Amino acid sequence: MGIKTPPQAPPTWTLTPEQITSEMEILLADAKKLQDEVSATQDPTFESVIKTLGDASNVRDGLVNQLTFYQHISTDKDVRDSSNKAEEFYRDFEIESSMREDLFKVVNAVYNSKPDIDPESKRLLEKMNLDFVRNGLALPIETREELKVLQKKLSNLEVQYNKNLGEETGFIMFTADELDGVPEDIVSQFAEVDGKYKMTYKYPDLFPVMKYAKNPDTRRRAFVGDQNKVMENTELLMKAVKLRADIAHLLGYKTHAAYVLEDRMAKSPEKVMTFLNDLRTKLSIAGKAEITKLLELKAEDQKALSLPEDPTFNVWDYRYFDRLLLEKEYEVDDQKISEYFPMQSTIEKMLGIFEVLFKLKFEEVTGADRAVWHEDCKQFAVWKNDTGSDEFVGWLYFDLHPREGKYGHAANFNLSPGYVDKDGKRVYPVTALVCNFSKPTATKPSLLKHDEVVTFFHELGHGIHDLVSVTKYARFHGTNVARDFVEAPSQMLEYWCWQPEELKGLSSHYTEEGKTIDDDLIAKIVKSKHVNGGLFNLRQLHFALFDMTLHTSDGNIDVTKTWNGMREDIALMQQGNETTYGYGSFGHLMGGYDSGYYGYLWSQVFAADIFYTEFLADPMNTTNGLRYRDTILKPGGSREALDSLKELLGREPNNVAFLSELGVEN
Repeated sequence: MGIKTPPQAPPTWTLTPEQITSEMEILLADAKKLQDEVSATQDPTFESVIKTLGDASNVRDGLVNQLTFYQHISTDKDVRDSSNKAEEFYRDFEIESSMREDLFKVVNAVYNSKPDIDPESKRLLEKMNLDFVRNGLALPIETREELKVLQKKLSNLEVQYNKNLGEETGFIMFTADELDGVPEDIVSQFAEVDGKYKMTYKYPDLFPVMKYAKNPDTRRRAFVGDQNKVMENTELLMKAVKLRADIAHLLGYKTHAAYVLEDRMAKSPEKVMTFLNDLRTKLSIAGKAEITKLLELKAEDQKALSLPEDPTFNVWDYRYFDRLLLEKEYEVDDQKISEYFPMQSTIEKMLGIFEVLFKLKFEEVTGADRAVWHEDCKQFAVWKNDTGSDEFVGWLYFDLHPREGKYGHAANFNLSPGYVDKDGKRVYPVTALVCNFSKPTATKPSLLKHDEVVTFFHELGHGIHDLVSVTKYARFHGTNVARDFVEAPSQMLEYWCWQPEELKGLSSHYTEEGKTIDDDLIAKIVKSKHVNGGLFNLRQLHFALFDMTLHTSDGNIDVTKTWNGMREDIALMQQGNETTYGYGSFGHLMGGYDSGYYGYLWSQVFAADIFYTEFLADPMNTTNGLRYRDTILKPGGSREALDSLKELLGREPNNVAFLSELGVEN
């Protein structure tokens, strides 16, 4: 059967700054009116309170996501500012709502009545009630009022921090000599002013300079400049850490981390710290050996370039000598490899993997039918076909190249969750990948380096999670799972980028149509997977332990000293006499990952266990793919992640595959 017209139109992306503001105001006024009505319910039932609030939230979540998304992708600063302001309005509304004693009373009354309802509805009721309890509704009114003030202050700090990061336009001017070693096709994309080249801090500019510039001072300036690019954010984070500690104390928790982790898979700071410190002990041995190896390479390089001896391994040396080691000893040449991964064909082949594994179909929308926010965007209608007929699952967007004012990293944004509306009709999700891969030039398409292929596949994994999830309530849809599990499905999919057959299948040389990557080059890529893996993961541990150190404190902490000291101590890299302020652009700490960065490492344990158990022997096994899709991805957060894992694996998850993958002893 051929693909039909989608049963749901895509969103439109034409709002003006004034419309964004007015739509948010109307949305919040309607929401408040509904909450007033529900809180006045005389005989609270599941239908009159929980389902009514749930149905309203289903609709509202998608509209809010879209209004606040403009700040990340619009080319119009006024639109971005308006979207940012709209997010502030919404956050304030959420805080007000979460502190309403009248709403808590009717929700709690339903909770105590223990209604006979389906499991997902029961979970919604439990979560709604717990939200109010965790927001202090059982506390005296004076304490609640104090909490409300502190939470609004914290919310405004987070919004401002992310606004500063999104609007960042810093750069460094380098001479051609200072950029010696950086590939010509990269330098040619830098703006040239008075014989100097403008390197911005966007990844397609910064990373090649860090990886290829022969001059160590160029790398130092680029690294320090990037770390210190949003100095106004340093004070905002310091204030936020103190506010979080104060809020946790008012709520009766010892620390902010204790408050956050109560509702995660890990459950406690002690369990997280045990996990991180155990991993640090095991990885430090590997990291020290890797530093020794890289220092030998550095000594050779300094001599070859007639530079003075430097026996220290600085943090700005890492990307350069990591790349040099891969090229010299593993013969992994990023530029050569990228020739086999032109963006367009690589995307098509990636989508092809999901067509086999999860029985999906991706139909690109072109021409006048496109509903996009920028000409660079791609739009897909996505269907599944595992029952013999096409069934719509949702809309998918790709926005893949950097531009001024655009979100600067790689991320998946859920623009509208899926759910069942109040009439029992399915509403389909809308999801977007926002990345920053280099733009095509007059002579070359956009070519993806292998690590960019991995990044793309990872973010696409989040998008697929959004698309194939089927839940009754938006609250549990797709990636709305425990924060320390959310990365696991995407991390699991990264393994496909390291399997020889799948890697060959993704490749196609940009000048020689049909020519796939050579087997010997594939073997070199696979062999290099965990080169400097100790140092890479120690860097992750620096971030995770910094996060936990801040959020197990009372907020009276020297953040700058902690950031710099922990890097040298944990990541094993020196930074000369430089003091850096990288926590000012560590967006995770002000974007929902506070007391949660450990989750990247924590969830890798589950990712490795799933892949080794279900897919290692046959990565393209459709039967296992569909079972994984329906057991892990489909339920979203409508059940405990651990229950889904145990059902898929047939046992409790363990870290055997994870440690084996890293090559460290258990």
